[in-house]
Amino acid sequence: MSDLQQQVQEAADKLVESGEERGLQVAVYRDGVQIVDVVAGVADPGTGRPVTSDTPFYNFSIGKGATSAVAHVLAERGLFGYDTRVAELWPEFGRHGKEAVTVRHVLSHTAGVPGVPLDTTPEDVCDWGRMTAALEEAELWWEPGTKMGYHAYTFGFLVGEIVRRVTGKPISQVLAEDVAGPLGIADELYFGMPEKEHARLARLEDAPMDMSEWGEMPADLPMFKAAPMALMPGADLGNRPDYLSADIPAGGKTSARAIARLYAALLGEVDGTRLISAERLNEVTAVVSSGVDEVFGMPSAWGLGFNIGAPGSTPEQTPNVFGIGGAGGSTAWADKETGTTFALTKNRLTNDFTAAATFSEIVNRA
Repeated sequence: MSDLQQQVQEAADKLVESGEERGLQVAVYRDGVQIVDVVAGVADPGTGRPVTSDTPFYNFSIGKGATSAVAHVLAERGLFGYDTRVAELWPEFGRHGKEAVTVRHVLSHTAGVPGVPLDTTPEDVCDWGRMTAALEEAELWWEPGTKMGYHAYTFGFLVGEIVRRVTGKPISQVLAEDVAGPLGIADELYFGMPEKEHARLARLEDAPMDMSEWGEMPADLPMFKAAPMALMPGADLGNRPDYLSADIPAGGKTSARAIARLYAALLGEVDGTRLISAERLNEVTAVVSSGVDEVFGMPSAWGLGFNIGAPGSTPEQTPNVFGIGGAGGSTAWADKETGTTFALTKNRLTNDFTAAATFSEIVNRA
């Protein structure tokens, strides 16, 4: 066992033994080779089933990394450009003044359509046609490209429908055939997961939340107008069989080693497979939009589909790091400078990234 593997394993075991975490995975790749493969705890507290390296977790927004990867693979093949207007590929989307929105706007969260109707139900989110129809009827919150705000749910449906229009296939199929399949991870990385596979999933649970943090948020924060409370990420939502089966590419079901491997194949070659060129990698990881997020109110910086900067630092401090974390505290990122990719998946949903910071610090020291 390598020293790094041992350090990460000890930290993972400590978090589980303390009760802070229930079950988790940590995976690290360096220069296309996996150097950490750590699991700890249980995937299902009800049965005691342990976490294994191939256990998929529903990880809310870290799946957006896979959504973006699919878009970049198709752009690499020339199916669209980043400055292609979405309405050229999906004419109905251009209604209500949205004809100027480009693929670049979508990927950089500057498109101006961050919200879903406030009467949207979880059942609606599982209905692809209903969600894309809502986007067609949506009105702009701002002129595309002039402001940045996290498109929490709409990002996945926007990219997914672009993918469907140019390939004729649902994004889950394109993910399996053109990204996960070539990387050998099609049974660990999904958008829509077949129901017969659900028994393999980790069971999510909510950690006790400090509601005082919510109380400090302004009541008029736009995030409360971007989605109804029924769609706020939580264990009840993430354990729903219909949510697990549906294509909802604002999130994903993945193991840590699968999403870390995907990021490794963005950086370079992994067992003969590289997803995009070095030139495209540099293009998609350059800062496109930054400032105070119009929806959530915090500072943020985006490339094309990825947050720029390491968790807990600024883009200026760590300009070579890109990735995306998810509600509940899971995260995945890559560092162009060191050739390192990292992923943490866990089934206890917390309102912070303490565990991710702990492991990231260990990896960065190595």
